[in-house]
Amino acid sequence: MADGIGISVTGATVASGAASANVVIPTLPGGIPTKYYRIAASQAAYVKIGQSGVAAVAGDMVVQPGDAVIVRASGPYVAALQQTTAGVVQISPLDDV
Repeated sequence: MADGIGISVTGATVASGAASANVVIPTLPGGIPTKYYRIAASQAAYVKIGQSGVAAVAGDMVVQPGDAVIVRASGPYVAALQQTTAGVVQISPLDDV
C-alpha cells in the first residue's frame, strides 16, 4: 500500500494561447503510465486530458493561477487553451511512494 504521492520524473509544459496546444506527459520509471497529474497554470487556462490530438475548448476544466489541481490521468496528453491571457500550463505526473 502506498504512503502517499510523489514526483519522480520531470513533467511537461504547454503554452496556453489563443489556439489549443497539447503535450504528451512522460511516463513513470519503467514506462509505467501515471494515474494522476498535478496541473498548474501561470494564467487561467482551459485544460483537457485525452489521447493524441486532444484539444481544449472554452468550457473545459479551468485551472487558475496559484491554484493547482490533481486529476486522474485519463490519457497521456494534456491540452491547454488560454481563458483571457496567454500563459504556461505545467503538468507533473504523480506516482505512489
